[in-house]
Amino acid sequence: MPIINIFGGSFCRKEQVVRKLMSATGFVRLSDEQIVSTAAKLSGLAEDKIAKALTCKASVFNRFTREKERAVAWLRLATAQTLTGEDLILDGAVGLLVPSRVSHCLRVCLIADIQHRLLVAKEDKQLDEKEALKRIRKDDTESALWVDMVLSAKDPWTTGLYDMLIPMDKQGVDGATALITQNLSREALTVTEASRRALDDFRLAATAEVYLVGEGHDVGVRAENGTLILTINKNVMMLERLKDELLHAASKVAGVTDVEVKVGSGFYQTDIYRRVDFEMPSKVLLVDDEREFVQTLSERLEMRDVGSHVVFDGESALDMMRSDEPEVMILDLKMPGIDGIEVLRRVKSENPAIEVIILTGHGSEEDRKTCMDLGAFAYLHKPVDIEVLSQTLKLANAKIHNRPVGS
Repeated sequence: MPIINIFGGSFCRKEQVVRKLMSATGFVRLSDEQIVSTAAKLSGLAEDKIAKALTCKASVFNRFTREKERAVAWLRLATAQTLTGEDLILDGAVGLLVPSRVSHCLRVCLIADIQHRLLVAKEDKQLDEKEALKRIRKDDTESALWVDMVLSAKDPWTTGLYDMLIPMDKQGVDGATALITQNLSREALTVTEASRRALDDFRLAATAEVYLVGEGHDVGVRAENGTLILTINKNVMMLERLKDELLHAASKVAGVTDVEVKVGSGFYQTDIYRRVDFEMPSKVLLVDDEREFVQTLSERLEMRDVGSHVVFDGESALDMMRSDEPEVMILDLKMPGIDGIEVLRRVKSENPAIEVIILTGHGSEEDRKTCMDLGAFAYLHKPVDIEVLSQTLKLANAKIHNRPVGS
């Protein structure tokens, strides 16, 4: 039951190669979209939230939410659970999650020089050169982000990442298909007891990672013969306490025979380990042109485990709403350019699920009424008691996630 993972650059005719491989081998194709769908069903998360892990850079809020890591964990589990015995072609980026220890998986990358890709874009998709080049740059950037995240490599087309790196400008569809088919008969791709065990370890590690991420932890997870090996790659003040927490949590995962916790090279960097507290708001956008005030407010909220990001004008707030999807916005009224009331109006028009807390030092009773009528969650005055603001944020967070405060 060999597995083929086909990854590659856009406009390298990967789709044609996959179709010919299916015809030549009888293997079943499993696409990224299918695995995303499975991950969504397993996790209860929306498919678009899972899919974003493959195509988008991490949100500015990700260091508080770990949403990308959670999505990847579920993708890893969905992939692990699908490798059950059929001869498979993993068509796309998700196949790179299969560890190299699973030796009966043939990793193939299809790539070509830029002129060939532009020609294919014109012939196959009727795209002009400008539009094709824009698409290639976008796709290559997303590929680089993904490969860096899952394989710790900056260049997605590095030879050492794959068993076969096929230049499509030289081989073409038929040549690439023939090369892959020929390599399937190699003894190295024979399913062995060791490769089966590596696949079992992949499933176990994926199951454990989903559980640990759900508990708010962000550590490297792998398994060897039933032993979980957890790697802490961020600095932590109370290391032994964290180790105990991880040992206790990981030991609950079915199938785990032992747990080892160690520190990796990232432990000695300046980044600080932060366990995610899902009870606290973690996607709060602060919008205020008083820079010193709002930056200090962000720091004070972070001390209370509230994850926030700061912008200084209404236009930036609207851009962030569209690109990074904050859940709560703390909004000043008096700002240069687009004022707070207009920002509130546009937010509630475009994304009414965002809860907006007005925090102003200049508002009138008429402003308060206008804001509440537009859908503001609360209307507060500067200077604000940090405990009052924290409690208001908790209430907004509880409303967003449909749970009572403190549950």
